[in-house]
Amino acid sequence: MSADKTFYITTPIYYVNDKPHIGHAYTTIACDVMARFKRQDGYDVRFLSGTDEHGEKVAKSAAAAGKSVQAFCDENAQKFRDLVKTLNASNDDFIRTTEPRHITACQALWTTLEENGQIYLGNYAGWYSIRDEAFYGEDETRMEGAQRVGPTGAPVEWVQEPSYFFKLSEWGDKLLAYYDKHPDFILPHTRRNEVASFIRQGLTDLSVSRTSFDWGVPVPGNPNHVMYVWIDALTNYITALGYPDTEAALYRQFWPSAHHIIGKDILRFHAVYWPAFLMAAGLDVPERVFAHGWWTNEGQKISKSLGNVIDPLQLIETYGLDQTRYFLMREISFGGDGDFSPRAMVQRINSDLANDFGNLAQRILSMIAKNCGGVVPAPGPQTADDTTLLNAPLAALGDMRAAMDAQQIHFSLNRLFEVVGEANKYVDTQAPWALKKTDPARMESVLYTVAETVRRLAILAQPVMPGSMARMLDLVASAPGERSFAHVDGAFAIKPGTVLPAPQGIFPRYVEKASEPTA
Repeated sequence: MSADKTFYITTPIYYVNDKPHIGHAYTTIACDVMARFKRQDGYDVRFLSGTDEHGEKVAKSAAAAGKSVQAFCDENAQKFRDLVKTLNASNDDFIRTTEPRHITACQALWTTLEENGQIYLGNYAGWYSIRDEAFYGEDETRMEGAQRVGPTGAPVEWVQEPSYFFKLSEWGDKLLAYYDKHPDFILPHTRRNEVASFIRQGLTDLSVSRTSFDWGVPVPGNPNHVMYVWIDALTNYITALGYPDTEAALYRQFWPSAHHIIGKDILRFHAVYWPAFLMAAGLDVPERVFAHGWWTNEGQKISKSLGNVIDPLQLIETYGLDQTRYFLMREISFGGDGDFSPRAMVQRINSDLANDFGNLAQRILSMIAKNCGGVVPAPGPQTADDTTLLNAPLAALGDMRAAMDAQQIHFSLNRLFEVVGEANKYVDTQAPWALKKTDPARMESVLYTVAETVRRLAILAQPVMPGSMARMLDLVASAPGERSFAHVDGAFAIKPGTVLPAPQGIFPRYVEKASEPTA
């Protein structure tokens, strides 16, 4: 397959010091939607997720839990594996930073940077946040009461110890030049402006090792030092492709066609440190870093202290998997912040899915079952309205491709549901229930047109709602091997005379459960 038909997409590797929350689910679902979309569009796709298991924060969390660090990591990494599976994510690999393949890759990258004169031994003195696993300059910290905190509000402490440094100060101009030459390297563009502004303030050399704890990747040749967690963590993206063997089949095929999808809080590490490490090692830079926003809960910042953390497993249990996937991808512009509320969730389920899309399919298939004996009718001559509707999904696909190439998942879904709306208007205008008495042949043409439109729409909606759309495609007797975007074409249309299974509802309306009576 040609290089322009390959697509490598990654979630950030999730930190194992806590259990999964809505942010982890959001990023994973978004990556899965993009991976599925590209696969259906004929791309060779590699989709990676995993867990970040080193650093002082993990070691302290394990100690607080009364467990060995490895046992703590094993237990929590499994929670993220389970989440990925529960979300029906189609990842090809799940990497853990405690795996031998990753240790090998990190040490190889370090050695290359050292050989290239990009790492030197010195002493670090400055502010460090254990929670953020980040070093901050004096001007980035402030006092909150008696506690000094970094820009994220996380506590910082003064650290003074021997440290290796990466010559980050040499890479500011090169990074800015790269951004100018590749304006879509960082998206959304507002994020690129933030990163460029940070670099223009001046980059200082980056401390890349620690000696005050030992839970990390040992520095080659000096095991008293362990690697700074971010040089370790970021390397996962190439470890999973076979690095340090740059001739490995996966590496040659998928690097650097990488799209890193991350939360905006870790943008600096991915858009400044990571490309600088790669350039300094003589390696290619990934194609894109896309930083999405954060969710709030009914207008409030989500935090454990407020008790308003959103459990994705609870959402799925309450509303359904594909309903949850749809809501998270449709409700807000991907890249911006968003607010979760049960009211908005129920509105999306009942209006978009049950009333608009689900009802479109169910009422047409029910009419075919009732009036055509459950057999796909033969259409007569197409009218202009028929042709317009049948062509609408293919026209939408072009817009959806452009949107997905820019990670604008919400726009892609908006475009899809425009066609759902057009199909419902067509049904209301054509009124096949009235045609049954006045023009049965025309009724059959209308039913055929809508059933075929439903088939095409279901194919387009698969990346976001794979389970539900598989059932919808079964209802229109779509062959399992004819469900890619190439099959939206009329050459694969439903054949008249095909016997359809009994129609079933795909998206039931969500009805609030009555509260239990109080004692």
